[in-house]
Amino acid sequence: MGISSLCNCDAMPSLALGRVMTTALALIVALVATGEVFSQPITRAEVAARIAQGEPARGSDKAPVTLMEFSDFQCGFCRKFWQTTLPQLDKKYFQTAKVRFVYRHTAILSQSSVAAAEASECAGEQGKFWPYHDRLFVGAGDPLAFRAARLKGYARDLGLKTAEFNRCLDAEKYSKKVEEQTAIGTYLGVRGTPTFILNGKLLVGAQPLEVFEGAIEQELKAVAARKPVRAP
Repeated sequence: MGISSLCNCDAMPSLALGRVMTTALALIVALVATGEVFSQPITRAEVAARIAQGEPARGSDKAPVTLMEFSDFQCGFCRKFWQTTLPQLDKKYFQTAKVRFVYRHTAILSQSSVAAAEASECAGEQGKFWPYHDRLFVGAGDPLAFRAARLKGYARDLGLKTAEFNRCLDAEKYSKKVEEQTAIGTYLGVRGTPTFILNGKLLVGAQPLEVFEGAIEQELKAVAARKPVRAP
């Protein structure tokens, strides 16, 4: 059994992969057409930097390093990362403004994954993405956890305006956003979850804390080395 099979959830089926790759290529063409960012061949780092803008994110916008997670709420290894590693990274790097952490959807395991991702975005409308994100992972071990009634119940439990949340979820308001994020992740090399991009570099799977720390410290040193030295 390889490292990837130990550390991340199964890759998407070939038919789904073909669909999201088609979407991804259309999105990349649209980005190039704007003329705002890409005048040379597109690199992973450039695309990652573009999609890392905005919310949901933790940490300072001025942090020198960005760690972006591509995740599926139904993925057991994503849940493992949330339980064991994310809290420690948050305390050591996000809260100290060394790293900005960005969450992006890769809803590849089933339609329930898509529904949960859309629900989290509906919660985000009311400023509750992260509490809802946590609640989804708490219940992820239950096969019925992402039924519509349960998703609406989590919103009620968290004190959201349930009528607004329910309308958002029923209308599948964020279906296109979830599909686009999944597609862009695939374009960037995401084949299973969780996958991370650290300042443009792929880091695959729910690796031990020490692996994240080593990669982050190395990137912090590299960023510091690139800074111009001020004259005395």
